[in-house]
Amino acid sequence: MNHITLMLPILLLIFTTGAHADVTLSIPEVSELHAIFDHQWNRDMEQNPVWASRLGDRRFNREWRDLSLDARNGRHDEDIGALRDLRGIDRELLVAEERVNYDLFELRYLDRIEAFQFKAELIPITQRGGIQTLDETGNRLRMKTIGDYEDWLARLNKIDTLMAQTINLMKEGIKQRILPPKVTMQRVPAQIEKQLVENPEQSLFYRPFDDLPSNFTSGESRRIRSAAKEVIRKKVVPAYRDLYEFFTTIYYPACREGIGASGLPDGKAYYEFRVRQFTTTELTPEDVHQIGLREVARNRKAMDQIIEEVDFDGSFEEFIHFLRTDPQFYYDNPEQLLEGYLAIAKRIDPQLVDLFGKLPRMPYGVKTIPEAIAPDTTTAYYTRPAADGSRAGFYYVNLYKPETRPKYEMEVLTVHEAVPGHHLQIALQQELEQLPNFRRYSGFTVFTEGWGLYSERLGYDLGLYEDPYSRFGQLTYDMWRAVRLVVDTGMHYKGWPRQKAIDYFMANAARNKLDIVNEIDRYISWPGQALAYKLGQLKILELRERAEDALGDKFDIREFHDTVLSQGSVPLSVLEANIDQWINTSLTEKF
Repeated sequence: MNHITLMLPILLLIFTTGAHADVTLSIPEVSELHAIFDHQWNRDMEQNPVWASRLGDRRFNREWRDLSLDARNGRHDEDIGALRDLRGIDRELLVAEERVNYDLFELRYLDRIEAFQFKAELIPITQRGGIQTLDETGNRLRMKTIGDYEDWLARLNKIDTLMAQTINLMKEGIKQRILPPKVTMQRVPAQIEKQLVENPEQSLFYRPFDDLPSNFTSGESRRIRSAAKEVIRKKVVPAYRDLYEFFTTIYYPACREGIGASGLPDGKAYYEFRVRQFTTTELTPEDVHQIGLREVARNRKAMDQIIEEVDFDGSFEEFIHFLRTDPQFYYDNPEQLLEGYLAIAKRIDPQLVDLFGKLPRMPYGVKTIPEAIAPDTTTAYYTRPAADGSRAGFYYVNLYKPETRPKYEMEVLTVHEAVPGHHLQIALQQELEQLPNFRRYSGFTVFTEGWGLYSERLGYDLGLYEDPYSRFGQLTYDMWRAVRLVVDTGMHYKGWPRQKAIDYFMANAARNKLDIVNEIDRYISWPGQALAYKLGQLKILELRERAEDALGDKFDIREFHDTVLSQGSVPLSVLEANIDQWINTSLTEKF
C-alpha cells in the first residue's frame, strides 16, 4: 500500500455532532466564527449565482457571475479580508469540531489566494465547456414555475454582457500569454456553431421551453415561448456570432502549440500548486508520477491473470484489440445501451444495506448526456441534488456511438458515478445539517473522487463483476486512474507530447481510442484534477487495511464506511484522523 504524505496536521479528535454543536454556538468565539462562515457563504452565492441556483438558492436567479477583471480583483481582496477576519479568532479557544471547521475554511481561502496569482480565469473556455455550452445550464436548473422561466429569460437577456466579459478575459489572456493549447481548442468552433441558428425554436437554449409544465395556462405558455424566441433572436444568437468571429479569427490562431501547464507563465509553480490543491498532500509531481508507475504495474499483473483465465491465445495488445472490436461486447443502438445502464442501477440499490448503516434520503435518476456535447465529453458524469430537495441527483450516461461503449465497463462506471459512489457520498454530505454550508455543499476532489474510485472495488461486495470480462473492466478503470498519474504529470511537468500520452494510455488500458483521446485532452485542459482519484482511493484503502488489522474479526464494514462518510468531503489528513479515532474507540468498546 502506498502511504501518502498529508498536507494538514493530523487532527486527533473526531467531530462531535447534534445538540453539542448548538451549545457551542453560544461561545463568543464560535458565534463569531459561524458569522464569518455565513457571511462568506452568502458572498459566494451572490458571486456565483448559477451555483446558487443549482443548490436551490434562488435569490440571484436572474444573474450571471461577474467576469470583469475589476470584479476578479475585488473578489481577491475580499478573500484576503475573509482570511484576516478568521485569524482574528483565537483558534485555541474553540472546541475540537470547530477547530476543524476553522482549519478547512482557512485552507479554502489560502487556496483561493494562492490560485489568484496564476490567473487561470483568463482561459474561460475549454473543449469540455464554457460559454459555448451555456445552454446546458437551463437544463440543470429547476424549471417548474412561471417565476423559474421568467428568471431564466432575465438571465438570457444579459447574455450579451456575459459574452463581452468572456471575450475580454480571452483578450487579456492573449496579452499575458495565458492561453490554452491549440490542439484542444480545435473542437470549439463546432460547439459555437451549434448556437448559430436562424430559427429560435432550433436553438439549444429553446429546449427548456419545448415542454412547459401542464399547469401553465395556454396564454402563459404562449407568452413565455414568445419571449424566449425574441431573446434568442435578439440577444443569444448575436452574442454567439460575436464569439465565433473572435474565436476563429483572433483567439484560436493565438493559442499555444504546446500542451503542458509548464508552458504557461510560471507554469511549473502553477502545476505544483495544482497537485497540492487537488490531492491535499505535499506530494511532488515526481512523487505522483512514481506512484502511478507502480499502480500501472500492479494492475497490469492482475489483468494478465484474467487473460490467462479466459484462455485467450495472444498478447496483451491483441487481447485489448479483441475487447475493442468484438461485437459481443457492445450494444447495437443507444436505446439498448441506456436500458443496460438502468438495469445495472436497479440491481445495485438493494445491496447497499450490506455495506452501509446510513443511506441518503435523496434518490437519483439516470439521464443521457445531451447530444450537442456527447462527442466531446466523457463516458458519464454525475450532478448533485439541489440543496432544497427540489431536484434529485442524476447519473448522466453517454450514448454517442454505442459501438464504442463496452458492456464490461458499465457496472464499474455505475458504481462510481451513482451508488455507492458519487450520489451516495454527496447526498449524504448534503444531509449533514450540523456542518456549515461551505462544508455541506463543497469539498475536496481527492475525497469525492477518491471515494468514487474506492467504490469501484465495492462492486465485488455488491455481487457485480461475476463475468471475467467485467472484472477486467473494473481493472481497466483502475488502470485508467493509475495511467492518469503518469500521463498528467508527464504532460504538464515532464514535457511529454500529447501523442506519447495517448500511446501510453492505449498500451495499458482496454478503452477505445475515442475515449482515450477525449481523456488525454481533458487532462490537458484541467491540469492536476485527474490526480485526485487514485490518490484518494489509495488513502481510503490504506485506512481500511489499518482498521481491519487493528480490529480483526471485530471489524464492521458498515461502521467503517459510515465513519468515512460521516464528516463529508475532507482533506486526507482529516479523514485519517477520523478513522484513527474510530479505531481507538472501537478497540476500547469491543475488547
